[in-house]
Amino acid sequence: MLEKMKMEEEFDPEVIIEEFEALSKDAERVQKETLKKILTENGESEYLLVRCGLGRRTDPENFKACVPLVTHADLDPYIQRIADSTEPICVLTGKPITTISLSSGTTGGKPKFVPFNDGLMEITVLMYKTSFAYRNREYPIEEGKALQFIYSSMQFKTAGGLAAGTSTTNVYRHPLFKPTMQALHAPCCSPDAVIFGPDFRQSSYCHLLLALVSRCQIQLIASTFAFTIVHAFRSFEIDWQNLVADIRHGRLPAARITAPGIRAAVSELLGPNPELADEIHRACAAAASRNWYGIIPAVFPNAKYVYAIMTGSMEPYIGKLRQYAGDLPLVAGDYGASEGWIGANIRPKRPPESVTFVVRPDIGYFEFIPMNDEEESSCPVGLTEVEIGREYEVVITNVAGLYRYKLGDIVKIKGFHNSTPELEFVCRKNVVLTINMDKNTEKDLQIATEEAARVLTAEKYEVVDFTSRVDFSTEPAHYVIFWEVSGDPAEELLQECCNCLDMAFKDAGYVSSRKVNTIGALELKVMKKGTFQKIMDHYIGLGAVVSQFKTPRCVGADNTAVLGILCGNAVKTFFSTAF
Repeated sequence: MLEKMKMEEEFDPEVIIEEFEALSKDAERVQKETLKKILTENGESEYLLVRCGLGRRTDPENFKACVPLVTHADLDPYIQRIADSTEPICVLTGKPITTISLSSGTTGGKPKFVPFNDGLMEITVLMYKTSFAYRNREYPIEEGKALQFIYSSMQFKTAGGLAAGTSTTNVYRHPLFKPTMQALHAPCCSPDAVIFGPDFRQSSYCHLLLALVSRCQIQLIASTFAFTIVHAFRSFEIDWQNLVADIRHGRLPAARITAPGIRAAVSELLGPNPELADEIHRACAAAASRNWYGIIPAVFPNAKYVYAIMTGSMEPYIGKLRQYAGDLPLVAGDYGASEGWIGANIRPKRPPESVTFVVRPDIGYFEFIPMNDEEESSCPVGLTEVEIGREYEVVITNVAGLYRYKLGDIVKIKGFHNSTPELEFVCRKNVVLTINMDKNTEKDLQIATEEAARVLTAEKYEVVDFTSRVDFSTEPAHYVIFWEVSGDPAEELLQECCNCLDMAFKDAGYVSSRKVNTIGALELKVMKKGTFQKIMDHYIGLGAVVSQFKTPRCVGADNTAVLGILCGNAVKTFFSTAF
């Protein structure tokens, strides 16, 4: 696949940009060459050779004629065979797969097994380099350190003995990861014992503690998802005085950090520093008096920007992240999934709400299924054949054995960078509130929540987090929206929010159905404080890691555990009177 990367070579951002620009000018040719490489390396696999009858043909025409469009359900039996086999087998790839990634599981209710190999890791490194090169032009990182909220769970063994873990865990544990991060960013301020610690709360506390110890050296605050940074600084609001005390006395109370590996590693880096403790105390007290606005630059005065994925299910956290960041720039991370990478953010100064992603044409073979008002077309188009303004479902063929794989993501074409398209992420295709002819996506739910939340914001409250479900047990069925809110708003205010939510869904099918009562009144359930923390704990208990966690925005009827948490923690219920 891609040439093996030599990490000892010096990283030159301008060389990476020059390479990317050249590739983007000849995207059609690069796509054909990329497909040829993938099929040449994997053409002897059982799936391509026997199941699809592709033979050794590597051209796009025969590939599309022989290989069907698939979903994860179609490939799952093959992936399970790989995971369960005690002997190396070439089912999907030319060389046996030795590692399995797990998706977060928060979209579909349970994690999916996804093949992972060195080729996919090399592409990950390439994407890190590409986006960093463009960021570094705008916000150059000099010698210093980075506060990276990185958390890695343990890998486990499948029935066949393969290493398996979350996709972020497999990346963090790969030999290429650490030298890549050291080449691209200032080094992480936390040692491996914190990153790979057994308890994410203790790891999070120590990430913050060690960053504060090096506060003037911190130039970058980063994590995979915006949620992770927001979660860390919500904890900071509670723990800041403990953090100051630990810095003042130079020791970790045994009751607070119990993991021996974390204690030992962090204690080596601590020493009594009353002067630093006083500085941080003053900065925190001032930030607390203004509702924690600008706490990040207050405690890390030399930070250049905050970096994380902020699209899709992460977009609702941008407002809170902006509050913590103050005037510090927010830079949206690249567009990818457990199955592979799609596009890089090469315009880091663009606000995260309007970020676009430019597809790098050498990291996979891409097709796009046009979407229309009725249903999807069955005929995908190629990377350079998409039309500006249209929406498509992404189809990916990657180096790790996924061929014509429907990713389930809907994107909109916003333009072209040279000859490769710029994508705007719209929503996940399968996250939909629907009862009959209505269809509201994750994005529609987010917009409705943002509109209704303005009622709270005007009174100094906020929506901490939210999700939804469809309740078919009533006649007619209706939407249920779950909110966790700050403070204790008056019931009249929450009833107004409920009515506003109902009116904020603009889908024609929903509006007309509400008017004739074929969809019932929207129900707003207000949760106990900490309910969404319990949901995250549930998924972490199933093997997810906090750096990969995404709050599920629509909870299916089969996800009984999460529904049990939601319904068991509701403290107030309101029904819309808007229609």
